[in-house]
Amino acid sequence: MKSIRKRRNEYVLIFVISIGITVWLSMTSNLEFSFLVGVISILSFLLLVKQIRLLHDAMLIWDNLILSVPLDIFSELNHRLNIDSGETVISTFGVLIGCEIYKWGLEGIDGVRLLSAQFDLEKIYLTFGDEAQTMQVELIHGIHRKQAIEEAVQKLWHETGVKAKICDW
Repeated sequence: MKSIRKRRNEYVLIFVISIGITVWLSMTSNLEFSFLVGVISILSFLLLVKQIRLLHDAMLIWDNLILSVPLDIFSELNHRLNIDSGETVISTFGVLIGCEIYKWGLEGIDGVRLLSAQFDLEKIYLTFGDEAQTMQVELIHGIHRKQAIEEAVQKLWHETGVKAKICDW
């Protein structure tokens, strides 16, 4: 989530600077460069709007937290470099893995929904989608107590209506 906020702040800075330069260039009668920087301002504004939407989705997922796992565990066990420390967050409305967001439950019955969840000793398998397309995400949870898994399963069922399976425990 920090990286999403950081990128949003960078886009705000680029947008404000490009607007300032556009105004200054148009006042000095340099219309060609003013037009060019104006186009850059419009592009930075569009990127800013996209990043604000992404941050909104990330905050919605974070605020409706069901289970949180340190991203370090996810990265180390998959033999990946841990570039961005943070957390993997499973929520009522999706999953946030670093700065990658997978959403469900936002568009009602006809939209993308969480279809199934399964916990085993090491991983969580989340299947979500709609009638046209289904996707499965596999996450390493790093939880070693069965009671903690059972609490997460109960909370997932209460929040999403999906009864998760516990296998090989």
